Amino acid sequence: MSDRRQELREKRKKDQRTQNLIMMVVGVGLVLIAIAVFLAIPTAQAQVEQLGDSAVIPAAVDFPVPEVKITDLNDKPVALSDFAGQVILYNAWATWCPPCKEEMPTLEAYFQAQKQNGFVIVAIEDGSPVAEVAAFVKDHGLTFPVWPDTTWVATTAFKTEALPTSFVIDRKGTVRLTWTGAITRAALEKYVTPIIEEQ
Repeated sequence: MSDRRQELREKRKKDQRTQNLIMMVVGVGLVLIAIAVFLAIPTAQAQVEQLGDSAVIPAAVDFPVPEVKITDLNDKPVALSDFAGQVILYNAWATWCPPCKEEMPTLEAYFQAQKQNGFVIVAIEDGSPVAEVAAFVKDHGLTFPVWPDTTWVATTAFKTEALPTSFVIDRKGTVRLTWTGAITRAALEKYVTPIIEEQ
């Protein structure tokens, strides 16, 4: 009987050692997985940031700039042709549009960096009351021309279907790029700066 007890004790000890070994292997495996996940986070973040930078990629186009004549916030007649000879980024946007609001600081910063190089942004608001557009301009500290378009003259001329949509017009009056959605500074530098630098 004592031999049987001894065998049972030995078996329990062996089972306990096997269990301990399994727990140790599982523990080490979990630690290795945690380390791998921790090391992968910066790579994943970099990939997300890279996607963010390239989420909006301008499309190359080639057509003459449509004539757009409306009035500015002071009810003064204005037209895109007022900026002939400059590179124009026409931004179709609306005060109620979240991605439009999101990209405004980026557009303002890029305008400040490039305005001395014969570059202008003309942001034409799509349909909101003039007072609302004026308040938006003041609240966001925008210094580039912002025009209200209460009757959708510009969006009709450019056949714009979504907001924000932007068009880049070169110094000769040819529309060269277009994109829909909020753009990053990196994308502006990559795609628009070369057009500004053309002689």
